Amino acid sequence: MNELEEKVYELVGASPRGMTQKQLEHALGGTSSADFVLLSKALENLEEDCYVVRDRTNHYVTAENAGYVVGKISVSRKGVGYVDREGADTIVLSSASLGEAMDGDTVVVKPDKRGDSGEVIAVRKHAHTYVTGTFREHGSRLKCVPDDEKIQAMRYSISVPKDLKTVSGLRVLLKIDSYGALLKMSVAKVIGHKDDPGVDILSILLENGIDPEFPQAAADEAESFEQSISEEECIGRTDLRGVLTITIDGDDSKDFDDAVSISADETGWNLKVSIADVSHYVREGSALDAEAFVRGTSTYAVNTVVPMLPHLLSNGICSLNPEQDRLAITCDMQVSREGRIRHYDLYPSVIRSDYRMTYRNVNKILAGDPETRRTYENLIGFLEELTACADAIRSQRHERGAVDFDVTESEIRVNEQGFPVYVGPAERGHGERVIEDCMIAANVCVADLMKKNDFPCVYRVHGEPDIKKLARFRNTSKLLGENLTLPVKGTPRPKDLQRYLEEIRNDEAYPILAGLLLRCMQKAVYDNQCLGHYGIAEARYLHFTSPIRRYPDLVVHRMLRRYYFNKNNDPKQLKKDQRFTAEAAQQSSERERAATEAERSADDMKKAEYMMKEVGNTFTGTISSVTSFGFYVELPNTVEGLVSMQALQDDYYEFDPDRMCLRGGRSGRVYKLGQTVDVIVDAADKESHTVDFRLPERKQETRERSRQFATRSRSAKAADRGGRKAVKRGRRKK
Repeated sequence: MNELEEKVYELVGASPRGMTQKQLEHALGGTSSADFVLLSKALENLEEDCYVVRDRTNHYVTAENAGYVVGKISVSRKGVGYVDREGADTIVLSSASLGEAMDGDTVVVKPDKRGDSGEVIAVRKHAHTYVTGTFREHGSRLKCVPDDEKIQAMRYSISVPKDLKTVSGLRVLLKIDSYGALLKMSVAKVIGHKDDPGVDILSILLENGIDPEFPQAAADEAESFEQSISEEECIGRTDLRGVLTITIDGDDSKDFDDAVSISADETGWNLKVSIADVSHYVREGSALDAEAFVRGTSTYAVNTVVPMLPHLLSNGICSLNPEQDRLAITCDMQVSREGRIRHYDLYPSVIRSDYRMTYRNVNKILAGDPETRRTYENLIGFLEELTACADAIRSQRHERGAVDFDVTESEIRVNEQGFPVYVGPAERGHGERVIEDCMIAANVCVADLMKKNDFPCVYRVHGEPDIKKLARFRNTSKLLGENLTLPVKGTPRPKDLQRYLEEIRNDEAYPILAGLLLRCMQKAVYDNQCLGHYGIAEARYLHFTSPIRRYPDLVVHRMLRRYYFNKNNDPKQLKKDQRFTAEAAQQSSERERAATEAERSADDMKKAEYMMKEVGNTFTGTISSVTSFGFYVELPNTVEGLVSMQALQDDYYEFDPDRMCLRGGRSGRVYKLGQTVDVIVDAADKESHTVDFRLPERKQETRERSRQFATRSRSAKAADRGGRKAVKRGRRKK
């Protein structure tokens, strides 16, 4: 939307009964024919994308006020669409009512009278402009086929350049040229052969709009920077080069956003969190800034990192590398022994990291490993004070009700050919929590400063959980023997969920329940309004600590410099930045979702590839989800696979949604959430990112199945005889 369209939409939205064009003209102060033309064009654009609609009296109302539903659509392989609504049932859409909508699109739906179905009347935003395809043998020729099975089920055409040399297995990037009943696509880029190392990950990245290559203008701009700072650049900055400062990151990290310093006295600690001053280099309006805005975030897909900024910046002059002078912005906090932040200050600084520490070594030091403690003897006191300070901050946040789901994440290691050689739960020690607590404290301080001064900003917001989802979760929790107490009215406090998770922490079902409860939460997003963060239990929160890899952090640094350090009070600039922060928040949220989707897809693909060598082997796992088409089992190595209804051949099973179980009609055998089962890996498909399990057969089951087969055979013969007799009777009647 342009500025006029935003204003019109805001005016129409503020009036539940809507506004006529004349009323809008008056509200906007339009007097000339040019104003009339501009308003007409704005209304036309808003109508086209169904932001506003006209009622019978020619009043413009927003789509939401007109009773339409705006949401993200999920389309099944059978072509059925689903749009979730907050506080209401999901809308189910037949394939005939989808229009041009595809899986993941943001759509406007007109519900029918019952409200549980309807039709798509507009697509606000297409989720995909690019998809991947692979050339496959099709009879005597090669044919390019989209990799997505949902697109394969659609009518489509693909334009292939005549000079493109194709072989079976060649993977390409396809640009969607037009949507509709016939999806028209064309080859935009050759990715490589599907069996070449790295092509699988690259395909996922490109399909999600994540290109590892930087535009030439941005690359040239990155090369123009010196890789060391000058004394002139240090003027006006607080010099912290004499203060003991360290970075703590993963073993494989190359870009270091943050560094910490600590000193203690009898009242508490002075904690300094210094963050790379990326905004000094990536200036507004530059080619680097334009590309960082488009990317929104760095993406970490298994062994592949696609940075938001070129490596010359992300790993070079912007990275707080050890024994190198670097420009930073420091959040200087006075923390009490109870973990309260009594005072904070923010200022531009110049620092020099003394040590590049890793989580692994910090965890060893904190655990008392003699050899590691000898190696870093001069840092033991520093790290112990840092840990005490961080623990106090965490304790204080816990008192406020912060929710820690502590869900296990996966670690995947691959060899030089890209084949996964290890899949298992990622280790998370005390060192990781220490840095997390320090960063959260700095984020809260900066959010407090920005909100207090009403500076334009991008905040990190996390809304309250969905009440209906929580009610369903409570029923599931009861089935597993744990009670979640919910208030009679309203949403539970974070403290309520925190207490529940603590009570079940040692329960065998904890990983399942924590994961299911997490799905009841809204997704955290970016917004230019300070709406609070439910999970962290903070009224003011933002991201400040990772400007190398997150665009919102870079924007916060830029606004901090403009309005706090440089005291800018230009009202025109203020208005411009308010509009920009809204745009940046929306773009960053969308790109974060794309990066997350790419990372999850890459994980799922590598897990499936890893399990291909395990086909036929038996594992013990836990039923993590039960559906009408089977149940999912999660293994200790974090791989999840499906035991489908077709794989349950010993009986006819019915799905009981109230008890979240499958129950055998004849045997009464039950498969329920949280149950431990042995499974055999039946199949693993890298291309579809899926793993299928089946259950081991027992001897008595084999005998039962033989008897069932004999019974079914007799029944089938009887039915066949009955069918033939019926046909004969029908013939006699004629």
